[in-house]
Amino acid sequence: MSYKIIGKYIKDLNFNIPNPKTFFLLSKEISNYKININITSKQVKENIIEVLTTLNLSPVKDVSEKIDTKIIFSTIVELSKDTIEKKEIEKIVLINVPSEIYTELRKIFVSLFENSGFKDVKISENIDFQKLYEMRKAQ
Repeated sequence: MSYKIIGKYIKDLNFNIPNPKTFFLLSKEISNYKININITSKQVKENIIEVLTTLNLSPVKDVSEKIDTKIIFSTIVELSKDTIEKKEIEKIVLINVPSEIYTELRKIFVSLFENSGFKDVKISENIDFQKLYEMRKAQ
């Protein structure tokens, strides 16, 4: 394997339901939200990169009262000492690492809703990061 995960943590977390009206409307309006996933990376040291996977919900149409939810999950990755091509690093960042950590990240995000009284939040259990990567390359 050309990399290994050496650490992971919640880098940033925002879960804001601004008022009781929003709380009560959310049960009806949760279907008007979609999940967004964003993946970025930055080099920390030689052979060490940080992969930031962000999940957030955003309304697909106007909702009367908006919630603000976002989690940024940091994964520290050590690349092998061998020379790795840029294309392989890109696949590690955009496919391999998100595929490995998504289940844990989803569990954290869903538990925030469940612990706030929302049992009906539907967030995909599996994401095909390979497919997302290929779609991104095709654009």
